[in-house]
Amino acid sequence: MVVEAKLDDIRAYVESCERQIEPYQRRSEAIALANQERVLEAFWRHEVAQLDLAGSTGYGLGDVGREKLEAIYADVFGAEAALVRPQIVSGTHAIALALFGCLRPGDRLVVATGVPYDTLHAALGLRPAAGSLAELGVEVELAELGEDGGMDLAAIERAVRAPAVRMVLFQRSRGYGDRRSFSIAELEAAFSAVKEARPDVWIAVDNCYGEFVEDREPCHVGADVAMGSLIKNPGAGLCPTGGYVVGRRDIVERVAARLVAPGTAAEYGPTGPYLLTMFQALFLAPHAVLQAVKGSRLMAAALQGLGFRVSPAPEADRTDLILSVELGTPDRLLAFCRTIQSVAPVDSHVRPEPAPMAGYADPVVMAAGTFIQGASLELTADAPLRPPYVAYVQGGLTYEHAVLAVRRVVAAIAPLASKNIT
Repeated sequence: MVVEAKLDDIRAYVESCERQIEPYQRRSEAIALANQERVLEAFWRHEVAQLDLAGSTGYGLGDVGREKLEAIYADVFGAEAALVRPQIVSGTHAIALALFGCLRPGDRLVVATGVPYDTLHAALGLRPAAGSLAELGVEVELAELGEDGGMDLAAIERAVRAPAVRMVLFQRSRGYGDRRSFSIAELEAAFSAVKEARPDVWIAVDNCYGEFVEDREPCHVGADVAMGSLIKNPGAGLCPTGGYVVGRRDIVERVAARLVAPGTAAEYGPTGPYLLTMFQALFLAPHAVLQAVKGSRLMAAALQGLGFRVSPAPEADRTDLILSVELGTPDRLLAFCRTIQSVAPVDSHVRPEPAPMAGYADPVVMAAGTFIQGASLELTADAPLRPPYVAYVQGGLTYEHAVLAVRRVVAAIAPLASKNIT
C-alpha cells in the first residue's frame, strides 16, 4: 500500500510516462497524417461544395450531398458503396442491418472471433430475444479463439466449409473480452483463409472503435462489408447520431433495403440538419482519433507503472481505441470509473453506480460524461461488474483532456496500487 501522492509528484510521474512513450506516439501521428491525406483527397475527388451541406427533409429524395458523402465514405474505406445515415442509431444497429439484410432462413453465420460483444448476443439469438437471427431460422456458430487469444484459422476454415455458411463475421475490437483486438494485418490473413476455403462466402467486419487507428480499413484487405457508428471514431465527437455500412455494392443495396424498404432502398433517407456535421466530422476524424489513441497510450503507461495489467501495452501498436485495465477488486473498479466521470466536461458531479443495462448480462458501471449520449470517442470508461473487474477505457477528444484525466486517475488509484509512483 502506498501513501497518497502529492500533486507535484503526480505531474512528474505523468511527464515521465509521456517521455517513455514518445517514440510510439510519433508512429501514431504518422498514421494520422496518412489517414488525413486519404480523407482530404476523397473530398477533392468528389468536389464537395457548400450546397452539398444543406441536407434534406421528408423522403430525402434527390439529396445530392448525402450521395456525395456516401461516395466519399466508400473511397475512404476502400469500398464500392456506402450507406451513411442518421437513421442508423448505433454500431449494433449497423451490424444488425448488415446481418439481417444478407442472411436468410437456413443460412449459417460463423462468428470468427469468439464470443461477440454483449449487445450482439440478443440480435444473434445467443440469448432469447424477439426478432433475433435464431428466430428467423439463421444458425449461428462461434469459432473459438486459439490458446494464445488469436484467431484459430484452422477452426475458421473448418467452420466455413459447411454448405449452409453464408457469412463470416469478424469483430475487430475486443469488446468486453480478455482477448486482444485484431489488427488489419491479422484480419487480412484470416480473410485470405476464408476466401481460399469458400470464395462465395461474405466477410463482414464489426469495425467499431477501429476506424482511422491504422492506415488501412477492413475493405482495403478483402472484407465484403464493414459496419460502424458515427458516435464513435468517424463522427469525431461531433455527430449526434448515425451509423455507416461500407462494402460491395450488392451488399450495401441489401442493407439499404433492410433499413428503408425493398424498392426504395438508398434513394430514401432525409439527412435533416445532420449533413454538414457528418461531412465535417469525417474530415476531422483522423485527428480526433489520434487524440484518443495518444491519450489511451498515456493512460496505459501510467497504470502499468502502478502495477496494473493493461492491454494493449503502452508500446504496442494500436488497432482500436479500447484499453482494458484489470483492477482486481470492485472498490478499485468503482474508484477508477468515478474518477473518469469526475474529469468529464458534462455531468462531472454525477457518481456512477453499477446497474442493469439493456443488452448486458451483468450490472454495468459507466463513466460517460459526454456531450453526445453514448459517444465513445469522448473519454469514457465502462465495466461489467464481474471478476477480474476490468475497466474498458476509450476516447478523449483532446490529448490535453487525457493528460488531466490521467493525473486524476493516478491520484485516486495510487493509494490502492501495488507500486509507488516515485
